[in-house]
Amino acid sequence: MTGANRGIGRALLAECLARDAARAYAAARRSEALEPVTAADPERVVPLVLDVTSPQAISAAVQAAPDVTVLVNNAGVVNLGHLIDMELDAVENVIRTNVLGPLRMVRAFAPVTEHNGGGAIVNVISIGAFGGTPGVGGYPASKAALNLMTQAFREDLVPRGITVHGVFPGPVETDMLAQALSSAPDLGTYPPTTPQEVARAILDGLERGDPEIFPDPISREIGEIWARDPKDVERRLTQMR
Repeated sequence: MTGANRGIGRALLAECLARDAARAYAAARRSEALEPVTAADPERVVPLVLDVTSPQAISAAVQAAPDVTVLVNNAGVVNLGHLIDMELDAVENVIRTNVLGPLRMVRAFAPVTEHNGGGAIVNVISIGAFGGTPGVGGYPASKAALNLMTQAFREDLVPRGITVHGVFPGPVETDMLAQALSSAPDLGTYPPTTPQEVARAILDGLERGDPEIFPDPISREIGEIWARDPKDVERRLTQMR
């Protein structure tokens, strides 16, 4: 599980352990960020220092975690600003992390999961994938790209016994939401859900085999509208400032 040190990732890790996961690999970029996560259950939680933008770090993670059957791509970043004038380096960082990071992880861990008899890949995306909200830079574009990649992965991995699930959270009480609200305050009109509630809904959806998981009330509402009128969702999200 990438991004396991806080927010949705940390809540997902706790929920997996509560559901009797035999072992969980908790990945984050800094070892000190993983110390409290590992301390909660040192017998079952294995810390992995992992930067998803680094091919070398991903290769090391594959060697350290040879028994993986479920990969959760949760790590992500947001750099605030308007695409028309923000620093291009900041946009590129979001694309490297939110798009190329999961791509590298899937390419690296799909053979591991297949070797272990199959399993699942869970990509934590966002309802932001459905519309280009101004003020949050390249984040919506990165999530739209991850959504389309998830669809492609799903078809490619069926023959290898691996299911692929896209998760589309709405506002969640995380540090990332607090950061986004400073640039797009209209996001605050939607009441956020706790990471714990989202984590439970994600694992429930995974157990049901749902290809798309909308894990909170706002995302379920957006998902229902998107199913019948994608342009309506696009208008709602692009008009947020």
